[in-house]
Order: sequence, then C-alpha cells, then structure tokens
Amino acid sequence: MTLLSRRSLLKTAAGTVPVLVAGTLPDRPADVLVTGVVPAALAGLDTVVKTYIAERGITCAQLAVVKNGKLVLARGYGTYMTPAPPGEQQFLARVQPTSLFRIASLSKHITATAILRLVQDGKLSLSAPVTTLLGLSTAGDSRLKDVTVLRLMQHLGGWDRDVSGDQLWLDHTISAVLDVPLPISQSDIVAYATPRPLDFAPGSKMVYSNYGYLLLGRIIEKVSGMTYEAYVKQKLLTPVGISRMSIGHSLRAESSASEVGYYSQYTNTTVMDESRAVVPYPYGGFNMPNQGANGGWLASAVDLVKFSGVFDAAGPVLNAASIATMVAKPEIGMSADGSWYGCGWYVRQVTGHLNTWHSGSMPGTYTYLARLQNGITYAALFNRREETGTPDYDVLSARMNEAFGKVTTWPTTDLTSQYF
Repeated sequence: MTLLSRRSLLKTAAGTVPVLVAGTLPDRPADVLVTGVVPAALAGLDTVVKTYIAERGITCAQLAVVKNGKLVLARGYGTYMTPAPPGEQQFLARVQPTSLFRIASLSKHITATAILRLVQDGKLSLSAPVTTLLGLSTAGDSRLKDVTVLRLMQHLGGWDRDVSGDQLWLDHTISAVLDVPLPISQSDIVAYATPRPLDFAPGSKMVYSNYGYLLLGRIIEKVSGMTYEAYVKQKLLTPVGISRMSIGHSLRAESSASEVGYYSQYTNTTVMDESRAVVPYPYGGFNMPNQGANGGWLASAVDLVKFSGVFDAAGPVLNAASIATMVAKPEIGMSADGSWYGCGWYVRQVTGHLNTWHSGSMPGTYTYLARLQNGITYAALFNRREETGTPDYDVLSARMNEAFGKVTTWPTTDLTSQYF
C-alpha cells in the first residue's frame, strides 16, 4: 500500500477519528481513543499525557507507572494503521498498553545491563580496551587504546558528534568514502570511524556518543558468541518474563503487527538502497537495525517499567555490585547541575535515593523513562519527536513530576498479570 498524504475518517463509538497512514502528519490532533487502566487517584497523570499529545499533534502514545514494584497504571492513547506488505489491506487499531514503539536511546541502559552481566559472569573486564576486544587499529589515533568498556558506557570515549559527525547517521557519506553500496553495515561504520582521529582524549570529558554504544553491542557479540539481540533476550529479558521486545526494522511493511506507525514532517533520501528515492524519514531515511545497541529496540511502556525492576535490587539479571557500578560517578565526576552519566542512565542524588532517567529521540520517536524517589518508575512513549513548529518536548518530565506530587493516595492493585 502506498503512503498517502490525506486523512480518511472512521466512525467509532467515540466519534469521528482521523485515520492516518504511516509517514504523514495529521491536520489536527486526533480525538484521542484510550485503552488500559488509569485508577481515579492517578487521573492527573492521564491528563498530563492527553494534554501533551494534543498540543503536539501526537497520534500514538503510551504511559506506564510502577509504584513500589506494582504496575498501577497502563495506558494506550490513539490509533494507527496496522503494517501490511504492498497490496495487502491495512486496518485501524487502537494503541494498547502492549503495543510496540521504537524506544531509541532507551536502548542504552539495556546494552549497559548486558555488558555488566558479562562482567558479572567473569567474561569481560570494564578496563578492557576496545582495540583489544574488537581488533581495532590505533594507526589513526594512538589514544584509541585508552578507550575502555567503562568509558564507552559513560560516553567518555573521545568522539564528539558536533565535531566529526554522528557515525550512526552518516550512511551516504560512509557509502561514498568506503565505496560500498547502501545499505551500509555496522562493520562499514566501524571501518569508517576507526582510522579517524578522536575528538578529545578518552576519559577527559563526557560527550554523548551513539557510536560508543554501537561498539558495546559488537563487544557483547564478540564475547558472548551470540547475536546482540539473542544475548539480551536470553540473559536479560527472559529471566524477568519479558517476551515482546525485539530489534526493529526500517520499513513499514517489515514492522511488527502490534507496532505503531511513526510520523515526521521531514523526508530523507533512503539509506536502504541505491535508488536515492525520497521517503518519509521514519521509513527508510535511516537504518534501524544498525541502531541496534544504541537505539534499535522495540518495546512497550509496560515492558520498560517492568525491566526497570532489575535495578531495584539484586535478582536474576544483576547482582548488587553490578547495580552499584551502573549508577557510579564517572572518573570526571558530576556535571555542573549535580547530575552525572552512569552506564546507560543519567543519575542524580536526591535525599535518600538516586534518581535515574533517560530520553530517546529519532525521527518519528520520542521516549522518556525515569526511576524516581518514593518508589515511582514511569515510561512514556510517543510516535513523533520535536520538529520545527512543534512545542518543546522536554517539558514532559516537569509536568509529570508536578502531577506525581499531587497524588495523595496510591492504588494497591497490581496490573502486572494483565500484561505479562
């Protein structure tokens, strides 16, 4: 089915709802349809998300909240057209609490957990150089030997995307420089980056690096002898009862049956083949499988809050020492605002607790996950990110924090068994 730039209308019990084909933008926010459970005591949280998506023209969203280990809120917002191969019929579906979203950089704490599990099992050292583990040459910059596993996890590796570009988003450049066809592979990305000088001395400062997490994924594969995805599923997800998560695909026709559609006002020249065709940015404008350990996972909000329980106490995935390593201050200390980047999480000390959080962003995706004081964990997922003309997306956390502060009584019913 070809992508359309118009809306059709569907009559439902809730009224007339815009039906959107993936890759297009709505003329106005949809009259939101909802699924799942929001107890009356938590209605303020539901209102925050409804207001947020209406302001931004977001058509698919999720919210899940855990309090003291219990899933107390699980909500889906909006509708999407189910994926289908060309020529096959698409159907309108409501976003469920279990629908899948691209989670972008919320993948990073999953990758960091996999690394720490390998360390915990005695198969890897945090001080091991990436050059030794992956057989990388230091001819381009002798400082590459100083890039360790821990420095990769804490974004201290020496790459600055504002200086030399983000290697995960240079497909056309890498294809031309290496004289290899599109789509390029992760091996091509590494072959392009390795001979180039680092942008700063490893360990001297924190600069966010998607490429560093690509390297971590390849280390996981080299050390475990498994694919990155298979290792994460076997060692991290299955032990805690999570089965829906997987690495996503680039094209809409390849999407999971329960995966929402993604929307962007932008297009891009495809990186999936040599046609140079202009495509909706979320569908072929970047290579989703290459994102892998950096930002490639599909998950639901309930999956993410359930997985976050791994960090609450020692269990089948991580022991206490590994959890402590994940949130430890890096060698450069904390930033000016009192926070620091641990292993896949931003971290801040509050009275009696370490708050941890992360956001994710790619064309067609904005996500946020936070573990707060008072036993609160929440995940919010959206099928659009901030673009020209859209309101600030970063206001979400402040609005949610304000709403949490107004909750006077918490539900005691645990919804976990409804979704796992």
